[in-house]
Amino acid sequence: MTPNIPENTTAGVPAAAAAPHITVEGFDSPIPEIIDLDAPRDGVPLVIETLSGLERCAAALAAGTGPAGVDAERASGFRYGQRAFLVQIRREGAGTWLIDPEPFGNLGIINDALRGVEWILHAASQDLPCLSELGMWPDKLFDTELAARLAGLPRVGLAAVIEQLLGFGLAKEHSAADWSTRPLPEPWLRYAALDVEVLTELREELIELLQADGKLEYAEQEFAAILDAGIAPPRVDPWRKTSGLHQIRDRRQLAAVRELWLERDSLAQKRDVAPGRLIPDSALVAAAKAMPATVPQLLSTKGFHGRAAQREAPRWLRCIAAARDLEELPPLHLATNAPPPPRVWADRDPEAAARLATARPLLQAKAEELNLPLENLLTPDYLRRVAWRPPEDVSEDSISAELRELGARGWQVELAAPLITAAFLSPQPLPPKEPKATVVAGGQ
Repeated sequence: MTPNIPENTTAGVPAAAAAPHITVEGFDSPIPEIIDLDAPRDGVPLVIETLSGLERCAAALAAGTGPAGVDAERASGFRYGQRAFLVQIRREGAGTWLIDPEPFGNLGIINDALRGVEWILHAASQDLPCLSELGMWPDKLFDTELAARLAGLPRVGLAAVIEQLLGFGLAKEHSAADWSTRPLPEPWLRYAALDVEVLTELREELIELLQADGKLEYAEQEFAAILDAGIAPPRVDPWRKTSGLHQIRDRRQLAAVRELWLERDSLAQKRDVAPGRLIPDSALVAAAKAMPATVPQLLSTKGFHGRAAQREAPRWLRCIAAARDLEELPPLHLATNAPPPPRVWADRDPEAAARLATARPLLQAKAEELNLPLENLLTPDYLRRVAWRPPEDVSEDSISAELRELGARGWQVELAAPLITAAFLSPQPLPPKEPKATVVAGGQ
């Protein structure tokens, strides 16, 4: 297949779209006519699924030049876990490669081929975990989604950023597809190849924007922090993330949710299917609230329908029975060192509330001045924690140390610490509370 783009190109990018001359603030400069990017410039590659093919791929990538655009497709909502079912890589001089990871134990050979090479990913935190499972981890990273945030772009999805900076229209119609399907349809493969088609050009445009605003160093620190953090450890009590769990107010019902969740998770892993396709979270919560004792009662519970509900009904009833007989019940809430919700601060600790209320507008103004989101200037949780329990001696040095301990990057500390310090040393008093209306009997 030949690329459906004009012949007059720069690094494979149509000249009309290579330099759209869009300024970040307001995006009020003329935007060039959008060119649909509907076919890879080198055609749709064959999927690599043999060891000999993987070796050819590794050799080509190792011989390439410059950074490598990397992406991965998962089957979220269809298969158990978040593993990758397709890996896409493009590097100058090597072309685009589509790899099916399923036939291989890992892709370490590809990782070795890219040693010392900068990887370009969009929203790296989404793909790095599944790539890590395959033995892949970059030595250097450029995250186009995070760079777009720091550059102040109004929309930061991949298609939106490509359109804004390169003038291409990139379709995203297969983003939620079941990528475990085999063989993968040709339109899906075309879509997958296009996801890495212009990442190198996108990186160059973003670097230019960041350099112009003096933010490139911010981005580099953010990328390094992602790599240094590695993969997050498994969540403690993952069953507590069950959607709708806030409805549960009884510890025995909570135990029922736990037993049902753990059993569903085990069965889903065995069948390699997304847990929600067996029984939705809402049904687990409904069953825990009803605590049915018979199959008819269970199947009449809201959400308990379908093949997995009927065929495995005795399994789910055993979970509920086990919860009913438990002597040691889980606590309704886990102990945490996180501060309470800010809405209650004025009652619990008015001084902390004043610190937060004074500091937040200062940070918001600085974020607007820098044309970046407030949450990228400083993680909101960090501000809440330091406002709730500030250092004993408030100074720029002590606030800086607290922020670094929480995980703030150097550039964030440099910008935020002076503002937070000033706010904490001179907090503005909270406005007086309005008295609650008194209800008089009889409406008098």
